[in-house]
Amino acid sequence: MVTGLARAVGWLGRLGANAANPGAALVRISSVIISYRTRIRGALAGLLAGAVGVCVGFLVAGFTSQVGNPVVAVAEGAIDLSPPAVKNFAIKEFGSHDKLVLQIGVLIVLALLCAVIGMAAQRWESAGLIGFGIFCLVGLVAAGTRPTSTPIDLLPTLAGAAAALFTVSRLVRAAGTIPRIRPPAADRSAGVAAPGGPPAAAKDDAARGADRAAVDRPRRTASLSVTEPPRRAFMKAGATAAGTAAVAFAAGRLLSERANVTVAEQSLKLPPPAVPARPLPAGSNLGIPGLASFVTPNSQFYRVDTAIVLPQIPPSSWQLRIHGMVSRELTLTFDDLIRRPLIEDWVTLTCVSNPVGGPYIGNAKWLGASLRSLLQQAGIKAGADQLFCTSFDGFTSGTPVATAMDGRDAMLAVAMNGKPLPVEHGFPVRSVVPGLYGYVSACKWITDIEVTTYRQNQSYWAQRGWFAQAPIKTESRIDVPSGQSSIKAGRTAIAGVAWAQHKGIDAVHVRVDRGPWQQATLATVPDIDTWRQWVLHWDATPGNHVIEARATDATGYTQTAVQEPPEPNGATGYPIVQVSVA
Repeated sequence: MVTGLARAVGWLGRLGANAANPGAALVRISSVIISYRTRIRGALAGLLAGAVGVCVGFLVAGFTSQVGNPVVAVAEGAIDLSPPAVKNFAIKEFGSHDKLVLQIGVLIVLALLCAVIGMAAQRWESAGLIGFGIFCLVGLVAAGTRPTSTPIDLLPTLAGAAAALFTVSRLVRAAGTIPRIRPPAADRSAGVAAPGGPPAAAKDDAARGADRAAVDRPRRTASLSVTEPPRRAFMKAGATAAGTAAVAFAAGRLLSERANVTVAEQSLKLPPPAVPARPLPAGSNLGIPGLASFVTPNSQFYRVDTAIVLPQIPPSSWQLRIHGMVSRELTLTFDDLIRRPLIEDWVTLTCVSNPVGGPYIGNAKWLGASLRSLLQQAGIKAGADQLFCTSFDGFTSGTPVATAMDGRDAMLAVAMNGKPLPVEHGFPVRSVVPGLYGYVSACKWITDIEVTTYRQNQSYWAQRGWFAQAPIKTESRIDVPSGQSSIKAGRTAIAGVAWAQHKGIDAVHVRVDRGPWQQATLATVPDIDTWRQWVLHWDATPGNHVIEARATDATGYTQTAVQEPPEPNGATGYPIVQVSVA
């Protein structure tokens, strides 16, 4: 664009130097306008071709699987290649919307590159072939390297690339080529040099003599005409491309919705637990506005995983294989699993990416088959120390064998808060192991458990530098006051939650403005695998104040003040809230 503007300024300058030929100058100005219009059409051609390619790929993925969806495959590849610091930033800034933001980012970059390809193809026809060929190669690599991909998952990218190439060739022809403007012969004979050439005054005597001889001969009349490509042809081709993209997207959406298992989830009937959870004791909820409730509703439970598209697994087709260092390999269907005696328990889950005082923690009542019982049936061989769990979408987690077998209610969960698992939380089956961060204990959509060793297998996050074994750290959080708005002076509640799963919380202390630590009142809890509410009543005085908290677990360990980031095995430090009292 800058080059085009420079040319326009140059032509306007030559208009002043050659006022005797205003017609040619007006043609040049018209040419600049037509050139920019044509470039815009080229950019639109590239954008529409990209849209057709993406939507056709989405449609074909509806017949194969969303693993091969080019945008999904590239986005998941970006997640795998991103360093932990980038992942933590995305989780911190965008929360559960991080995957949507990533997909939008992929589409924006794709749109910009498609527009550039469309304009380049106007000058060089092969640019469209090369540009979309590169996109095809990236999509094939991304789809082909997914853990669960098969050769058929390459079809969406191939079909999308073919549709994009066909579309861009047709649209670029309709858009027209960018005009190449050269000054007419009359201007050159008048002494105006072509860009980059020497001025006429710098010619030697022999050259000037040749010019005079040329002037003596009859001068041919110079003319310049630029024809703008017909807009109707481009508009017709563009409308056809846009319509094709819309139809392909709608059909792909319909196919993906047909594969949705929401109906199966909502209609699933589960047997009652053989070992029900303890009823909630009186006083487990303190009832303070703004304080997280003891039970986190399914719709509000945090979600952190690597799945761009949620796996849709009907219970009728789900299977689990338990193999590796076992005496008897087991393969279970969903019916096999729920026919086993089911256990129910209150368990708080925590994400290792949770910052101090962060939101990635929740408490629920889980129902499932005992993991310990299944492993006992398979018979674990000596030397095995890891359960290498694999999700339907290829994600892996590594759970310590000792933790799964020590008597805590580790389970393969099928229900959450009295309802079948929501799809985003692992329907139809996920693992739940109390006391461990989610990346080593909470494998959603689980389909495979290999009994192995940490030396032989590294799970997804362990490969990226996180600790292989990750017990949850003793932590606390201040929910009230939030610090987001001022509060009134007088008696007010400072309240929050504290957790030390499978150890239990024995005390929480609070201090204001670095004063003495004061012991908070604790809510009751059904067992040691859940978080615990706490409250301290404070006589707030006008001014700005700093509130801190710390928890002590049943082993006698007190939460450290040392501030550490989540990686590589969980954040530490006191939660701090700054509050203004009016």
